[in-house]
Amino acid sequence: MCEERARMLQDQFAVSVNHVHALAILVATFHYDKHPPALDQDTFAVYAARTAFERPLLSGVAYAQRVVHADRESFERQQGWIIKTMKHEPSPVQDEYAPVIYSQETISYIEGLDVMSGEVGLPLHRRFLGLQARSCYCGSSELCWVLRLQEDRENILRARATGKAVLTRPFRLMSDHLGVVLTFPVYLVDLPNDTKVEDRVAATAGYLGGAFDVESLVENLLRQLAGNQELVVNVYDVTNHSNPLVMYGSEIPLGSPSPSHTSKLEFGDPFRKHNMTCRYRNKLHVPWSAITTPSGVFVICMLVGYILFAAWSRYDNVKEDCRKMEALKKRAEAADIAKSQFLATVSHEIRTPMNGVLGMLDMLLDTELKSTQRDYAQTAQVCGKALISLINEVLDRAKIEAGKLDLESVPFDLRSILDDVISLFSAKSREKEIELAVYVSERVPEILLGDPGRFRQIITNLVGNSIKFTERGHIFVQVHLADHSNLATEAKNEPVINGMNGHKDDASAIYASASHNTLSGYEAADSRNNWENFKLLLSYEKNEMPYESDSDKVTLVVSVEDTGIGIPLHAQGRVFMPFMQADSSTSRNYGGTGIGLSISKCLVEIMGGQINFVSRPLVGSTFTFTAVLRRCDKNAINDSKTVLLHPLPSSFKGLSALLVDKRSVRATVTKYHLQRLGIASEVVGTIEPAFGVLSGRNGRSLTSMVKKQPCMLLIESDSWGPQMDVSLHATLQEMKQNDHIRVPPKVFLLSAAESDKVKTIYAVDSVITKPLKASALAACLFQALGITQPSNEKRDDAGSLHGRDGSGSLHGLLLGKNILVVDDNKVNLRVAAGTLKKYGAKVECVESGKDALSLLQMPHKFDLCLMDIQMPEMDGFEATRQIRAMEGNEQASDSDDSSSENAAKTDKWHLPILAMTADVIQATHEECTKCGMDGYVSKPFEEKQLFQAVQKFLGPTTSS
Repeated sequence: MCEERARMLQDQFAVSVNHVHALAILVATFHYDKHPPALDQDTFAVYAARTAFERPLLSGVAYAQRVVHADRESFERQQGWIIKTMKHEPSPVQDEYAPVIYSQETISYIEGLDVMSGEVGLPLHRRFLGLQARSCYCGSSELCWVLRLQEDRENILRARATGKAVLTRPFRLMSDHLGVVLTFPVYLVDLPNDTKVEDRVAATAGYLGGAFDVESLVENLLRQLAGNQELVVNVYDVTNHSNPLVMYGSEIPLGSPSPSHTSKLEFGDPFRKHNMTCRYRNKLHVPWSAITTPSGVFVICMLVGYILFAAWSRYDNVKEDCRKMEALKKRAEAADIAKSQFLATVSHEIRTPMNGVLGMLDMLLDTELKSTQRDYAQTAQVCGKALISLINEVLDRAKIEAGKLDLESVPFDLRSILDDVISLFSAKSREKEIELAVYVSERVPEILLGDPGRFRQIITNLVGNSIKFTERGHIFVQVHLADHSNLATEAKNEPVINGMNGHKDDASAIYASASHNTLSGYEAADSRNNWENFKLLLSYEKNEMPYESDSDKVTLVVSVEDTGIGIPLHAQGRVFMPFMQADSSTSRNYGGTGIGLSISKCLVEIMGGQINFVSRPLVGSTFTFTAVLRRCDKNAINDSKTVLLHPLPSSFKGLSALLVDKRSVRATVTKYHLQRLGIASEVVGTIEPAFGVLSGRNGRSLTSMVKKQPCMLLIESDSWGPQMDVSLHATLQEMKQNDHIRVPPKVFLLSAAESDKVKTIYAVDSVITKPLKASALAACLFQALGITQPSNEKRDDAGSLHGRDGSGSLHGLLLGKNILVVDDNKVNLRVAAGTLKKYGAKVECVESGKDALSLLQMPHKFDLCLMDIQMPEMDGFEATRQIRAMEGNEQASDSDDSSSENAAKTDKWHLPILAMTADVIQATHEECTKCGMDGYVSKPFEEKQLFQAVQKFLGPTTSS
């Protein structure tokens, strides 16, 4: 029983310690990581006061900054006060100081006091101004803090040297309870566990302290457990075994001594040792003669009965204890809610102005702009979306930790998603002059059922990392079916030893080969991703090998291969840990937070797959993951399954092309994109065989795939030799004059450089800018071949599969609808109104919930209401409740109508209300539903998100 109480006491103390640690992280993040600091005394005091309910056992918290003597004068000038000793006198000259700069309002009187000014070298029993710890009864809380801060000098030195929380000896609080002070070091940077003492001292920024009420902690625990009145519990500080200090309980034994049990307590400070002693309040002495009498037998029977009764009661008590322990566990887990709420608040404060920025940029891009102006606006829009993406990653991590991340199950086009990812990083890849390519197996279904946003997030994280750490070579994304990929790797498999593919050290890994048959010619980290295995996969596609599965599930294998700097061997074990990078210089040199791979791993596991990697330093990395999705018949998609597709034009079907490329992998990727457009192609290594194929000479003829003369000749830039402009066109003209070809093919150059610059250098009909994606390739071919794109193949406004007839487009949904927008931010009102008016809606804006109520008095003209949540006077939740109450009153007044008419009027009076919120945590969404809202759109909202949100309320079925 004593062990149980000791364990529960440790757990409750650990929860309180974690809250103090969280405050230390808050100070480190917003005082030192922000320039200028985003934290001041008022903010700290307000935050500490508002979150005091999380620390009921703390009488106050304060933060002292480390100041060396050389910086004292500038520090005092900045703060506007001088550093004082415990006696409120100017602090004498010393090597360093630790003045309190932030404190909870309840202990604000200690601001400016130097916690390093306590007397040094005094014996332990004289440290507190000559008073014993047991005799430290404070007449005021100020005196208690002064006494404790003097001991804090030794604790501070020990805390910053170890990097751990440090406790003081027990002392009396103003409430006459015994307590201790907990001190946390705050460092300027994150330090590994094996950091040397001198490095820790150099990195120290300050110290965070809090006073714990130990007696209240133990009393609260004992009150929660049954049977505590039968036990006497004492808690001791036994750091000095010869003189243990009582932290809880009485030093004078109660009644006769009885057997006791001692349990060790671990409060996190390895220097200080604590014990808990439990014993029964009284010990009964029963004489042996009492057992031999009839009354003794009666007593024994009674005792046996009592034991059985007690056993049953104990069983009930244990069940109750388990229930209470579960409640305590939930309370401890509830501490995470504070972190989630903090993240939500920060995200709201950032996303709200970003909504205005991105919305205005979107409206700006809809105006007439010069090409340079449009480029500037698009660049700013991309940067804003990147910031929103970073915020979403942090929130995703919080959702994953809380187990509240749910996946969608909607139809999507995998190839379009990969094209979007390629577009996102195309500019960076051209800037670095690296090959960026994607290949999807023909056997992968065109439409899949899953979560396209999360799938895109995984690919974006992996490709983004590759772009970041790759300076030469290539980045290659491949997608295959799992069965085919396994067959290929089993057919030609090489052992992977310590992530080095059989190389014993870095040097052998780097100089193993000078040239490789890869996308760019540089060696790849995973030797299993070679050309031979790639050819095997291609052969499975051509032979139409059946997919060995009777279910509708599809298991994809996705690999992202790069030839970057690789991952050092010592860092490979922590790649998927959140906020971890290879070393401290990674963030400085390459940026990033180290959270992307951690989130990707969690998302892959939620999708039923696994993720792993092979990496070799200075060679590159290959990340491979599997994902379990479902097949989806394109004809079976209905209105309830909205899907955004980018249909490719069919105007090129039947055309043929000849490709000149000396790299087999790269040529296969180009053929893949041509094939998506319906263009048959043949590959040759150099230009000379190309002439033979065009003329049918030298035994070369067109393959069965390319039955007629190619109308286009595609040449890779590294296959374009010197003086090739003149010789190529001269040869083509000669072949035409000799009737070897009827019409010279259009000549296209494949290059990663900007097309306008390349076209001025090379005499070609057009330049196809890499990285390749089918839509961009089609646009180039339309212009160069002079083909007019049919109007029925052009994308509709909404870009959806159901938008070709206009019935499912956003414009079709909003045209002529009366929409009320409620937001206290005028910029957000302009953005929302501008976006909705663009699609034909009639918009009316108000700035408060009260104004919205006045406009929504029955009857009203509005078809939809977009309601902000956080507004002064009356927030969106309360406004929605009152709107629903008005609708209920209107329904009650019509209660004398027939039931069918009543139902019709109920539907008529119900106004769809969508929350416009920048808080994207689960709790906010649940509150929206609870108060009567019909849904929500996260700010900043985009066209696809808005379409999905309003479709079920303003769609054709609803309108009818």
